[in-house]
Amino acid sequence: MRGVFVDANGSLADIFERQNKAGDPPVRVNRDADITPEQVPALLDGAEIVVIDHTPLPTAVARRCTGLKHVVFLGTGARSYMNPEELTGLGIEVHLIKGYGDTAVAESTIALMWAAARGIAQMDREMRAGNWLREDGMQLTGKTLGLIGFGGIAAEVARIALGSGMKVVAWNRSPKSFAGVEFVALEKLLAESDVVSLHLLLNDETRGFLSAKHIAAMKPGVILVNTARAALIDEAAMIEALKSGHIRHAGLDVFNIEPLPKDDPLTKLPNVTLSAHSAFRTPEASENLIGAAWEHCRRIAKS
Repeated sequence: MRGVFVDANGSLADIFERQNKAGDPPVRVNRDADITPEQVPALLDGAEIVVIDHTPLPTAVARRCTGLKHVVFLGTGARSYMNPEELTGLGIEVHLIKGYGDTAVAESTIALMWAAARGIAQMDREMRAGNWLREDGMQLTGKTLGLIGFGGIAAEVARIALGSGMKVVAWNRSPKSFAGVEFVALEKLLAESDVVSLHLLLNDETRGFLSAKHIAAMKPGVILVNTARAALIDEAAMIEALKSGHIRHAGLDVFNIEPLPKDDPLTKLPNVTLSAHSAFRTPEASENLIGAAWEHCRRIAKS
């Protein structure tokens, strides 16, 4: 059994090759991160395993991948790049990697929250333009952080926020418990949170979850942070709430179109802090990610 890592950037390729151990299944690394889906069948050349970082794998393309039985997707958001159920129907199993970047994403979430609270990105832009912008920030000690969804990342966010003196409440679709966190109804979270942070997986049930109705129910002057998936939010409603000031500031790491076009409406709003879908990008997270990918490949080869 053999595999191909089809879209490795330089750093991930280096880590993948360095973590290769004696006895591992042969996995060839393609160091062109900018391949198209149409190139995947030829790159695989009959391999049973494909390791994918960010390249879409439409079902029609997967049908042309002779011999393909396993997709090892580097992350949890495979549904944004392929249809796992349709691939299962073709006899192709999709393997996800969870938890590898929980701390990295949590720290980025906290960073966006603090930057939003103090208007740091806006002040930086204005000062570079020769303007001396000084405005009151939001002091977060004693404020309430509401976490929508409570998996590994949210637990890390809660740990950091509790240590900084914030009150943390959370809503999750299934019962959870965590020391220091109060689990409440969604309506209560939206009404009482000074900061709302999204930590849901994207699927058919959660797409558009933060609707115009939910945004209107949030506390006036709220800070909104999203390091999960852009499609969880009704973007048009969020933009209107940002323009009106109902949302004080948004810290966003994920977008419906990536890379974000320079003329996107979000780039025109002063009360939005943007980061380039990079919350998970730390050397530590990359080591964890590739280690988990190799473990998938080893298990598959032995099965």
